[in-house]
Amino acid sequence: MSNERNEPMDEPQLEISVDASRELVDIGLAVLLDIRQPFELELEGAVDGAVSVPLFRLKQLLGKHLSEEEQELLDADEPDERDFQHFLSLINQHHVRQDQILLCLCNSGRRSLRAAQLLRDLGYARSLSVREGFRGWQGAGEAD
Repeated sequence: MSNERNEPMDEPQLEISVDASRELVDIGLAVLLDIRQPFELELEGAVDGAVSVPLFRLKQLLGKHLSEEEQELLDADEPDERDFQHFLSLINQHHVRQDQILLCLCNSGRRSLRAAQLLRDLGYARSLSVREGFRGWQGAGEAD
């Protein structure tokens, strides 16, 4: 059986609204992962309480191939070993709590879909992408 988008009905939801995301974070049931690059945080602002885990570093840690555009962005940002250590410690922390909901946030919601799927591939079945990303979050008045 499928829905109007021809997606299987038993496929778990991959996106969540900004309002639902805020509620889950506020009551302590979810961790908000900001997957934007550090230069994006500097230019556009950060979300209070979010943990910065840039997507391209996540992909690189998992041995995934980066597109030419992704590699250029990553090269411009000059990642260091501390970033890898931080991400691994975050994953280890959540590995203990398999019930933890991980909410991925990027600028528009496109990269965060990929991040949520990557995290699900790692076994974090409750990983979701915040629909409309930082733009939606900012529109709701939650950005610094």
